[in-house]
Amino acid sequence: MPSCVLAYSGGLDTSVILGWLQDQGYDVHAVYVDLGQPCEDPEAMLDKARNIGAKSARILDLQEELCRDFAFPVLQWQAKYEGIYLLGTSIARPLISKGCLQVAREVGADAYAHGATGKGNDQCRFQLAAEALEPDVEVIAPWRIEKFRQAFPGRSEMIAYCQQHDIPVKVSAAKPYSSDENCLHISYEAGKLEDLMTNGVELVDFGMGVSPQEAPDAVENVTVGFESGVPTAVNGKKLSAFEVVKTLNAIGGRNGIGRIDMVENRFVGMKSRGVYEAPGMTILYDAHRVVEQLTLDRDLTHLRDRLAAEVAEMVYYGYWYHAKFDALLAFIRRAQEPVTGEVSLQLYKGNIAVAGRGSPNSLYDEGIATMEGGGDYNQTDAEGFLRIQGLPGRVQSRIHRREY
Repeated sequence: MPSCVLAYSGGLDTSVILGWLQDQGYDVHAVYVDLGQPCEDPEAMLDKARNIGAKSARILDLQEELCRDFAFPVLQWQAKYEGIYLLGTSIARPLISKGCLQVAREVGADAYAHGATGKGNDQCRFQLAAEALEPDVEVIAPWRIEKFRQAFPGRSEMIAYCQQHDIPVKVSAAKPYSSDENCLHISYEAGKLEDLMTNGVELVDFGMGVSPQEAPDAVENVTVGFESGVPTAVNGKKLSAFEVVKTLNAIGGRNGIGRIDMVENRFVGMKSRGVYEAPGMTILYDAHRVVEQLTLDRDLTHLRDRLAAEVAEMVYYGYWYHAKFDALLAFIRRAQEPVTGEVSLQLYKGNIAVAGRGSPNSLYDEGIATMEGGGDYNQTDAEGFLRIQGLPGRVQSRIHRREY
């Protein structure tokens, strides 16, 4: 009998897919990748998989690896897809594929299955990562198989299937939207969120924090420490990568930090609407940028910023295991070496303000920057600087006069 490893989240799609794959004659090894999902019980998910009939079911705890080796390099790039999305789901997918392939190798499975739809981005991220790691891998994507779609043309049929088979799922007819979560964020899409006139932040039952309106009426202070661009401490306490994110999720969540509602361009070509919450990572992005402002050279910062959109696009599309991305990761490790320091932030009802900052590698020189008299900067020098900078413009102006 053929066997496959299923990236099993315990949600609606993968619960149905687990049963369907068995109907197709597969022994299914369910792999729940623990990425710090804040609203889930991993052991309960394994029990569900076993009850549905999985040949085996296991948890892979990859929380630390997700933060340390995947999220933090993207943070160092200040990469945001289309200027706003912090890529929480995108970052996790190549790690999930890696973990599932390791299990497939161990149990001798013939294929790797996932529950991503044929309309979305995740199918790209799962498959591109899997094929880059194991070029001959067989990927089973039921949503791209017509027989599966005929059996389950919509989410209502899947909900009915679960009800018929006593499979508990979070989705219901009363709250028909999909969610994906890990320690970096929770995303919400589909169902009523597809109506752009629906207020997403009022519809969604958020899992990581309160709304800005419900946040305390007092400022909360938090300090974040960095070493070579890597977050290493919160409020003066050294923490592991996952502990940094978990701690800031709690702090940011109770202050209404990090909610967005956007319409984005999917890799497959359509626009889609997503609602996201990422309290801890939102704080880290702001704090990291503040330390960079002190420690990074101007031209290096501007080069990084020009490339950041390219990095965000590669992560969003699923090109994590790619030669160009390898080179970009090597670049950012070198570029971030001086980004060491601490920033103090004030959090208030969804807002983040800078209270103070410092670094042993600070390039800020008050003696040069001061607007007061004296200092190390001779303003007379600016005369020659501007004459040279203005030379091309003066030459062109003599030939091509501009009307004014």
